[in-house]
Amino acid sequence: MSARLLYASFGDETALLAATAEARRLGVAIHDAYTPHPVHGLDEAMGLRRSRLPWICFTGGAVGLGLASLMQWWMSAVDWPLVIGGKPFGSWPAFAPVMFETMVLLAGLSTAFALFLRSRLRPRISAPAVPPRATQDRYVLALAERDGSFDRREVMSLLHRHGALSIQEGDT
Repeated sequence: MSARLLYASFGDETALLAATAEARRLGVAIHDAYTPHPVHGLDEAMGLRRSRLPWICFTGGAVGLGLASLMQWWMSAVDWPLVIGGKPFGSWPAFAPVMFETMVLLAGLSTAFALFLRSRLRPRISAPAVPPRATQDRYVLALAERDGSFDRREVMSLLHRHGALSIQEGDT
């Protein structure tokens, strides 16, 4: 289902934050916000919840650590036990480099995979056209017109009240 978007450009971050917070209070669907640098408080103003990406990274790292230690223990103690220099079969200090590298590899791959899935960055998916100067020197708020409860006049009044420099329309 395609939604119409209103792109409102602002000259500073305080106007963007105020317009975002008021739009959320009115129940207007906020599609996204584009800024030239991180804006503190924008996540809360948009109503975004905390990212689950750190937990996915931790889980991928834990799985990598477990798989590497199990693989090395099985190869050295069960599958092909060799007595070398009097070391025990399950010599954990010798396993540490491979365990660390596998942990880092699976943590990174799982994080990248989850990020691409969550961001919808897949082949043959086009991104919406963002207004020019959106991330250079303007702060842009994209509001979605998803249902019949979207009051265009009230939203335009809200955007102008907070100092919108320009308002453009687009599709998702």
